[in-house]
Amino acid sequence: MKRVFNKLVVLAVLVLAQLVSCSDGNNFKVTGTVEGAGDTTVLYLETSYNGMWHLVDSARTDDGKFSFKEEATEYPNIFRLVHGTDAIYFPIDSIDKIEINTDLKHFAENYTIAGSKDAETMMKFDKELAKFVKAGDLGSEAFKKWKHETSRMLVGDLKSIVSYYIVNKYIGDQPLFDPEDNSDFKIIGAVVNAFSSYRPNDPRTQYLVETYKDKLRIRRAASSNMARDTIVATQTGVLDFKLMDKAGKMRSFKEVCSHGKVVILNFTMQSESFSPYINKLLNDVYSKYQSKGLEIYQVSFDDDEASWMQSVARLPWIVARDTNGAITARIYNVTEIPMIYIINRSGEIVGRVDNIDLLEDTVKKYI
Repeated sequence: MKRVFNKLVVLAVLVLAQLVSCSDGNNFKVTGTVEGAGDTTVLYLETSYNGMWHLVDSARTDDGKFSFKEEATEYPNIFRLVHGTDAIYFPIDSIDKIEINTDLKHFAENYTIAGSKDAETMMKFDKELAKFVKAGDLGSEAFKKWKHETSRMLVGDLKSIVSYYIVNKYIGDQPLFDPEDNSDFKIIGAVVNAFSSYRPNDPRTQYLVETYKDKLRIRRAASSNMARDTIVATQTGVLDFKLMDKAGKMRSFKEVCSHGKVVILNFTMQSESFSPYINKLLNDVYSKYQSKGLEIYQVSFDDDEASWMQSVARLPWIVARDTNGAITARIYNVTEIPMIYIINRSGEIVGRVDNIDLLEDTVKKYI
């Protein structure tokens, strides 16, 4: 009887192990440790979709340890682990198991990633770029040499998710690979062609192709026989778009910027967890400076119109909805949300606010 019982226990353990194994088979995992984090530190897992960031899940650390388990990705994609304003970027392909170790004070600096070759390559790229940015050496010969070596690495595997990430990388509001530079544009085109050939059904392919076409049109327009001053005016002035506001009125962005006001252009999603905080900061600045000539044009990428209408009902500035950013995202290179541009009284884009907590300080310069 005892022998039969033992066999049943062993069988049950094997079945349970198999079930656990099967349940993990359709998921990817992101685990690790954040030194200095307690039991109340919140981390966010976000994913990129055609230039916009979306929340996947959040988790509290347990004595510094964290764990995310999500459904396997159909195509390789870029994710990021976020704490406060810091983020660690990495790719996920299907059922990858990624381990990230860092510390709370230097979250996006002193980190290590293990689990996939692509993740380690991306980590190396981001850390090397960060050193140049921190040292202010983006115009140095060392940076040019590093960028040339990075280009050669891309050519070695143009269809990889790392190549996609790098050609879409921005330093502040400037692209690392500038479409106005002939060498850079060739690299961008090579990645686009590789994705079109080897990943035709990947959602990122369509985004790459459409973005490339837009950049190609701009290059052709710039090289046409138009007068130089006309070209300069086109580049410094705002690019127009028209969206329906919450009251059902069509609002031209260029027209809003033509009245001698300082304008905040904000791309966001009201359904995201950060939205109440962003709207509070916008409201603080708007209440303080609206009488001095400040306007806000807020574009939301929410799909659900009813929910969006409920969220923006009491907002006092111009609010409009652009489903999935179909009209505005490519025009203004919206690579993540929230994103904020400042337009001066002359209707010129004068900067992008990367740190939302510095919004008022930036606005005051132009008010």
